[in-house]
Amino acid sequence: MSTPVAVIGAGPYGLSTAAHLRARGLPVRVFGQPMVSWREQMPAGMLLKSTPEASSIDAPQPGHALADFCAATGEGPFASDWDLVPVEAFVRYGRWVQRRLVPDLEQVRVVSVDRRADGFELKLDSGEQVGARAVVVATGLSGLAHLPPELAAAIPDGPSATGPVSHSSQHHDLSALAGRSVVLIGAGQSALESAVLLAEAGAESVRVVARGPAAVGFGVPPDRQPRLRPSSPFGNAWSLYALSYHAGGFRRLPVPARRYLVRRVLGPLGAWWLRDRFAGRVQVTQGRRIVRATVREGRPVLALRGADGQGGELAADHVLAATGYRMDLAALDFLGQGLRTEVVTRAGGPLLDAGFRSSVPGLYFTGLPAAASFGPVMRFVCGTEFASPRLARALARAYG
Repeated sequence: MSTPVAVIGAGPYGLSTAAHLRARGLPVRVFGQPMVSWREQMPAGMLLKSTPEASSIDAPQPGHALADFCAATGEGPFASDWDLVPVEAFVRYGRWVQRRLVPDLEQVRVVSVDRRADGFELKLDSGEQVGARAVVVATGLSGLAHLPPELAAAIPDGPSATGPVSHSSQHHDLSALAGRSVVLIGAGQSALESAVLLAEAGAESVRVVARGPAAVGFGVPPDRQPRLRPSSPFGNAWSLYALSYHAGGFRRLPVPARRYLVRRVLGPLGAWWLRDRFAGRVQVTQGRRIVRATVREGRPVLALRGADGQGGELAADHVLAATGYRMDLAALDFLGQGLRTEVVTRAGGPLLDAGFRSSVPGLYFTGLPAAASFGPVMRFVCGTEFASPRLARALARAYG
């Protein structure tokens, strides 16, 4: 007999979705390693850019917010906008939520998902085959790391933490690059914080290459937020307020507008608290795009060019691409080829209805894959408050 719902992924979105489904009495099986992206794809020592208020995993019952975790365990406290949350503490919080709300999490990998007459068939790496009437894809960042094509062309075997070029998702311990010269590509929080952590871990030199025309920037502290604009988890601004609390309306925007907003809103900007740690420790090259990348005698060499036509070469021991993540259905290779071709995409992600269902009946997406339909808030933990209750309600109506 088929399980009504299978949830693939045990990060914030997978755990939150499963908790809401169970609160509605819908049987669900959840597959994945708890908080795996946060444990393995984030550098040790990283601090969350989001405030404590914006870092809670939404649950249908009270008592599971980050503040509740602090009260129960003695961690923190993480309460005000001035408090910084270490990634290690956030992982412990996520696992605390998992033990309380999804204690029977099945820590196995889903190898494949294919259609069958009454729903879907999932094959697990344990050898088990599972039937499900509906599937929720909540795999987070896994498989979605983006590498600029100019860098990818220089490394036919792909990026590697021990090779000449890597992606930021491949580093948990940045001290492995101590004593080496490192160039980081990117100007967002991941690039700037990784640069600081590298400098603090003893890298010989650290340089950030910001490809956009604007200078590397940092946000403003809580006491300097605009007072006459509405507040949001990301700062005080009308646009951030609308995108945070009215994500349902995002689906009605034209496709080009949605694509632009997903990539640019809450884009390249360091956290306010990173500025002092960055200054004087990290060199910056800005306004230069990568024309070509090569590897000479094991060392990466970047050919750069600016809008003025001026350029030059930049060599290092290692290039680290902190270039973010892009939704790519092909990267979700556990979805069968036939299934993937049935999923209609718009604005760089699956086209979802108001209940997070894709064009394939019974197949749902949440978290980062849902950003193209519901906006950039889906890239952040606080997006669980919008997504999970709506997704669970839609599934309960269809399969309850």
